[in-house]
Amino acid sequence: MRKEVIAHKDPKSPISEIFRTLRTNIQFMNTSKKMQTLLITSTLPGEGKSWIAANLAVTFAQTGKKVILIDADMRKGRQYVIFGVSPRPGLSNCLSEIEIEGNEKLSEQIVDYVQETEVENLYLISAGNIPPNPSELLVSSQMVQLLEELKNICDIVIIDGTPCELVADSIILSRIVDSTIIVTAHNYTKKDALDRVIKNIKNVGGKLAGVVVNKIPVSTRKYEEKYYYYGKEPDAVIKKGMTSRNTNNNKITELIKKVKPEEDSKPIVIENNEKEAKVVKPEIQNEEELPKAMKVEIENAEDISLERTNDILKQINQYLDNEKKKLNKK
Repeated sequence: MRKEVIAHKDPKSPISEIFRTLRTNIQFMNTSKKMQTLLITSTLPGEGKSWIAANLAVTFAQTGKKVILIDADMRKGRQYVIFGVSPRPGLSNCLSEIEIEGNEKLSEQIVDYVQETEVENLYLISAGNIPPNPSELLVSSQMVQLLEELKNICDIVIIDGTPCELVADSIILSRIVDSTIIVTAHNYTKKDALDRVIKNIKNVGGKLAGVVVNKIPVSTRKYEEKYYYYGKEPDAVIKKGMTSRNTNNNKITELIKKVKPEEDSKPIVIENNEKEAKVVKPEIQNEEELPKAMKVEIENAEDISLERTNDILKQINQYLDNEKKKLNKK
């Protein structure tokens, strides 16, 4: 399975959260509970239609629903590459019931064309061999029968269609599915082309769920902030479940450079820039200059409260500032 299936590879990422939001919006639109077949199409190639279809199918499967993803782009299907399964037999072979290359009769059982993926509850029907008449296969009664049978064995069928501006395959499919989503790309999709696709789908009686805008640029800073919120671990972890994010690591590091632990010395300072609290003693000639909190003997670092730790860190920082001022005067 390729890395582009980010909803499965990195479910805590902000992009995965966006796909879950899209899934939720679709579910709220399905108030009648009758939507079981969803077509994903676009205006032109390169807008991310197959990527959207793959990750959306994963997010539905993650809720425990049985999902079948159909690659209906029989001219240039790539879902088998994304999920790492066999390219054939697929949809074209199922609809024609003939292995096009060898002219050999194939099974009439739909389950023989459905392949398992690495994602639990997600199954795939690849595009199959490239047929000479893909549009005719999609408009045939076999395609309608296929969708009706799949509805009985799964919760939702997601279809990865073709770009509507190039061929009419997806326009044909929009008539027999419950709803359609059009994928567009930021600064790439032309407004006139999108208007034509929407008009064509409505003219044939298709139902439009909405339009997804893909490839919107996001600043690195905003992405990192979102990634921290959803997936990053706290920097400092104190035992007994207490967590603290240290914002003064640079100043603490400066103090640690002066530290030389001695076996016969009493531990007096907490070092809080690692996962476990440590205790060390600074090598300073005049100990009278040290803050009172630094002179307290700590027998067990686990007994230190979070407030006490922050208070000690604050006093350490004050001491460091005073030391810097003295050095600057010299």
